[in-house]
Amino acid sequence: MKPATAKISSVALKHNIQLIKQKAPESKIIAIVKANAYGHGVEFVASQIEQDVDCFGVARLEEALALRSKGVIKPILLLEGFFSETDLPIIAVNNIQTVVHNKEQLDALKAAKLPNPIKVWLKIDTGMHRLGVALEEVDAYCQAFEKCPNIEPHFGFVSHFSRADELDSDYTQIQLERFLTATKGKAGERTIAASGGILFWQASHLDLIRPGIIMYGVSPTDTPAQEYGLEPVMTLTSSLIAVRDHKAGEPVGYGGIWTSEKETKIGVVAIGYGDGYPRNIPQGTPVYINGRLVPIVGRVSMDMITVDLGADCTDKVGDEVILWGKELPLETVAKHMGLLSYELMTKLTPRVLTEYID
Repeated sequence: MKPATAKISSVALKHNIQLIKQKAPESKIIAIVKANAYGHGVEFVASQIEQDVDCFGVARLEEALALRSKGVIKPILLLEGFFSETDLPIIAVNNIQTVVHNKEQLDALKAAKLPNPIKVWLKIDTGMHRLGVALEEVDAYCQAFEKCPNIEPHFGFVSHFSRADELDSDYTQIQLERFLTATKGKAGERTIAASGGILFWQASHLDLIRPGIIMYGVSPTDTPAQEYGLEPVMTLTSSLIAVRDHKAGEPVGYGGIWTSEKETKIGVVAIGYGDGYPRNIPQGTPVYINGRLVPIVGRVSMDMITVDLGADCTDKVGDEVILWGKELPLETVAKHMGLLSYELMTKLTPRVLTEYID
């Protein structure tokens, strides 16, 4: 019997990479492994796919250095850029690439004393309005990059869609056209398509694509990724640690927020918000036990959840419970909870055991 365990499949991971390549055969791949590879274990993920991708994308310098310390030699891109001028010598020595999205970063690069130039990517704001230089500033930044000896001559261009998962919106096409216009006639490589762009906007694939959540077999929309041919890399499981007779009219758990209308059996599962499973989930959110879905009832506690197994159940202590995976898509669970699939995966705490399979 095992407590909360994330089972990570290398076969599913490699399958997803191959499917992504089929969707964008002319594009290089920047594999996004920030946030501990979306909770899947960055060292494991990188070791399994390094030969199949061209670059890794992370959010923090510490994440990039952790990859280097594990022997990763492929290029690594800092998607948010560097946070301090003191980072620049470390970036240069470790052959790390960085996004530049503001004047402060450019000024720091101009003033730095570095052992070698750094490959940079100019972040262009095409409509997300989060990070990036304005469209009318692109030419000025390019000229400044060309004059800066600390910047490699072959810099790239990057932007990010804000509504690529909204297939009935024309905003993604507007962003793409803005990006193409801003970079027209410029020699650098271009990347704008993340997971949504890869799946739904073929014209956005360009020189490089940046698969994130789809690499892990999860859809950027409510539609389960299996409908796109992707396979879930993570199966989150735990075990029944008790099966209890429960009388009609009796509550279960903290606050008595659920009361059974009839006699039933309650299963207690060893997972809770201490493992990163959200506390304030709606009643009825499903889990998968012995070939069927059963609802969570009562409040999630730190270490346990309770489920209504039904009066005639034959489930027993030690049976496996699947919180999400192939049998119960993460997208379905997230929709019940009103949360993003991204959030659920990255919420898992170090207490959850990790088991690498295949």
